[in-house]
Amino acid sequence: MRIAFLTAPEGVEQVELTAPWKAVVEHGDRPELLSTEPGRVQAFHHLDKADTFRVDRTVEEASPEEFDGLVLPGGVANPDQLRMDPKAVSFVARFVELGRPVAAICHGPWTLVEADVVRGRTLTSYPSLATDIRNAGGDWVDEEVKVCRGGPSTLVTSRKPDDLRAFCDAALTAFAQDRDARAEAAQAQDQDQARAGAR
Repeated sequence: MRIAFLTAPEGVEQVELTAPWKAVVEHGDRPELLSTEPGRVQAFHHLDKADTFRVDRTVEEASPEEFDGLVLPGGVANPDQLRMDPKAVSFVARFVELGRPVAAICHGPWTLVEADVVRGRTLTSYPSLATDIRNAGGDWVDEEVKVCRGGPSTLVTSRKPDDLRAFCDAALTAFAQDRDARAEAAQAQDQDQARAGAR
């Protein structure tokens, strides 16, 4: 599977980027770091600068159709910058429109709110986002991880770094289930076309 990680150039919470990234790699899949600018992104440990990470492509150069899943790490400044970038917001909205699963942790759901894709969905997040999610038409719950399958795409959300183990497990499961479902649907369509051609 190919999994997109979308962050702003500065402000991503490092462990919320690196732990899911490691989980994707250990699962045998291919992560790709997207950002709104080329170069490197500056990660943080809360308010302190941490490491930098090389951007694979800008969000403008990538297409949601290329990926099996999307991860939106947190950090306060990171999603706050992303939701001010129309290309990043459009990328997330298109991802959901395609029905591909999205996993967002901590402050990451802010970008989902900006993309207007939480209406009628149930999410969790860092508690300070609860009112924003409710005002955007979503339901907010205080849970370690929430998997919401009731809309066009599966949304996997968690509250904070302490939830990362459950978040990573749920995200990988959602990504794999969606990929398998799409593969089965494509195979069934091919069989239907083959039968129609044989008539």
